[in-house]
Amino acid sequence: MRVLTAALLFVPIMTEAANYSAARAQREGVEIVVLTDGARDTRVSIAASVGNIAYEMSVNGKNVFWTPFDSPAELKAKPALSGNPFLAPWANRLDQDAFFANGKRFALNPALGNVRRDGNKNPIHGLLAFSPYWKVVDLKSDEKAASVTSRLEFFRYPELMAQFPFAHTLEMTYRLTGGVLEVETLIRNHATEAMPVGVGYHPYFQVHDAPRDEWKVQLAAREHLTLSKLLIPTGERKAMPFSSPVSLNGTQLDDVFSGLVRNRDGKAEFSVTGKNQKVSVIYGPKYTVAVVYAPRGRNFICFEPMSAITNAFNLAHAGVYRDLQSIAPGEEWRESFWIEPSGF
Repeated sequence: MRVLTAALLFVPIMTEAANYSAARAQREGVEIVVLTDGARDTRVSIAASVGNIAYEMSVNGKNVFWTPFDSPAELKAKPALSGNPFLAPWANRLDQDAFFANGKRFALNPALGNVRRDGNKNPIHGLLAFSPYWKVVDLKSDEKAASVTSRLEFFRYPELMAQFPFAHTLEMTYRLTGGVLEVETLIRNHATEAMPVGVGYHPYFQVHDAPRDEWKVQLAAREHLTLSKLLIPTGERKAMPFSSPVSLNGTQLDDVFSGLVRNRDGKAEFSVTGKNQKVSVIYGPKYTVAVVYAPRGRNFICFEPMSAITNAFNLAHAGVYRDLQSIAPGEEWRESFWIEPSGF
């Protein structure tokens, strides 16, 4: 909602090349990273110590991301989903305080206080949405791009391993090039067993040149998943019920889609358009599921890249879901999605 324009105090760690720069900065005591594409007046701001959330992608002074906060300090003080939160080790909901992996049941420990819950008291969105454990490990720019890579060594934190006992490392790279923001995720499995992959992102987007009810939405999917009253997939898949584009006039979305429509490179493109402004979210091949959330009366829409359906671990164990990805011991999983604004 807001573009965060207050002055930043830059620290010496900075790289700059041609039109691109990447710098660390301090804002009200919160360390952030700022990626800049000067030729396109585009700036991306990331709060590594608050879930590694990118809370701003400003294009000609307009924020592509939606956020209710004026600063990362506000986000840190009262965390709430906005910007580009990362959901892991499971995205969306579990149907119980436990999950299955490799034929074993792993119980969550609510007493640790790190399990988020939905309105029905089910676990939701994993353990890392606002994690302080991300560390910046690489910051660079050249004539083609500006980027930052942050790492979270999950295996070092007992309160995380107690809930999801698969030793692994996460790396997230934000890469700004040609006015497009790539978000790349790398997972390395250090465990002795295969690690299930149920991660995803919950980014919030907006366009500024039309009211919400005039926005048009492109849905690049063939299948619509039926959900229970608890918003858990039942296993039933139906043909896409929406025409494309979908007008948000009188419409709200909180839907799960599969069978994504892809181009030759295996990418699927979802988008929202106002009068001239447009935000496209492009899914890489390993993001097999799209959640789209656009509640009535709110000036945002979420195109959520997901590696699996809601409750995937438990539905896979029950034989209902057969597309759960996993990482063999010593191997890695890597995928990207891209955010491409135009008309701003």
